[in-house]
Formats: sequence, C-alpha cells, structure tokens
Amino acid sequence: MDGARFRVSKDTKRDVTADPVIVRPRRTFWMSTALAVVLLAVFVTVAALLRSEDTGVIFAVSDQIAMIGVGAMLAAAAMLFATPKVRADAEGVHVRNIGVSRYFRWDEVLSVSFPDGASFARLELPEFEYYSMLAIQAVDRERAVEAVRALRRFHAAAHRN
Repeated sequence: MDGARFRVSKDTKRDVTADPVIVRPRRTFWMSTALAVVLLAVFVTVAALLRSEDTGVIFAVSDQIAMIGVGAMLAAAAMLFATPKVRADAEGVHVRNIGVSRYFRWDEVLSVSFPDGASFARLELPEFEYYSMLAIQAVDRERAVEAVRALRRFHAAAHRN
C-alpha cells in the first residue's frame, strides 16, 4: 500500500488517519508488463521477418507497420490489467477497475470482505449486492491483507461517528 499511516487518538481511542490509503495490484502489474513486452517483441520480430524470405506472398512495408501496430494494441490491452486502483479516506472509497470507476461513501458500504477462495476483495452493499475491488488481489498475499484491514478501519471509524 502506498502512504497508509494509522495512529490511535489517546482522547477517543479511535483509529485516525492523516493520509488516504491507495492500493494497486503488484503482481498483476509485473505480469501485465512482462506480457506486454513479450507481445510487442513477438510482433516486431514477425514484422521484421515478413519480407526476409520469398514465400509466394508479397508483403509490403505497410504490412510490417500494421503488424507492429497490432502488437502495440495487444500490449496496451495487456497493460489494462495493471490499471485497477483503490483509494480510501475517511469519507469513502473510490474503486477503479478495468474500464469502470465508482465511488462509495462509507455509509453505503455494509462491510469490506475477502471471502475464502475469492480472487479479489469486495465491498458488501445493501440488498445482497457487492462490488469487487480488482486492485486487492489474493495473489498479493500480505499486501492484500493489509489493504483489507486498512479499509475495515476506515469503515469502522465512519460507522462509529
């Protein structure tokens, strides 16, 4: 987690935070980056080899450029998996998943959970609904546990007031 600091107020014995909690997936970022690099390298290599041998098909420079463009688009698509982010503060939690972003005030959230066997943590909402937080993933192990605990502290502090 980036920038999470907690302290206990001696007056009220409540968790108080000065900084928001920001969580991003770590292992997914590295895997997405590696996949993007491999995809781009493969497509650049194929583009370079398109005109190296006579196969009976005539490939032009535009075909090579198009091949590199396809590789760049696939690499960019792979990097989308590195974009999830959770930002929480005393007011609420902002969850950015792949292509979708949503803000919840703490009074809208019933609890923060990480069910057994689940890949992602989630916000439990009224009427048996939930919202997955792709930034808090089981593969991040201890970082995910710390993130869920931090969100639960914010949630508990908001519901005590």
